[in-house]
Amino acid sequence: MTRFLKNVILFAIAVVLIPLSVANRHTVSLSLNPLDPQDPRLTITDIPLFWIIFASLGVGIIIGGLGAWAKQGRWRKEARVKRREAAKWHKEADQLREMNTVTQPATGIKGLAGPGNRNAA
Repeated sequence: MTRFLKNVILFAIAVVLIPLSVANRHTVSLSLNPLDPQDPRLTITDIPLFWIIFASLGVGIIIGGLGAWAKQGRWRKEARVKRREAAKWHKEADQLREMNTVTQPATGIKGLAGPGNRNAA
């Protein structure tokens, strides 16, 4: 089901991107100097417009992903702390369980009576 859904989404994206790239295949010049657009040192000439569109979308996705990742740092840190604390408590429980099984047979004490056995003697 997941594979089918993934293929449907990719097909929908392809239906949008292919006509976009065909309609915008003419070449443009990209100037990286806002103060002097005619500066040949910072101008990329003869680049298809759809490459610029796709590159800007890709850069936007990367920047958005990095922003989301940075914003979730607090939750990742809290998860690490809780994971360490849980491991510590599991280790302590295992040690107490092991200590209990080691000391019980040596002393011959059965331990506390269960809730169904209320005899004091």
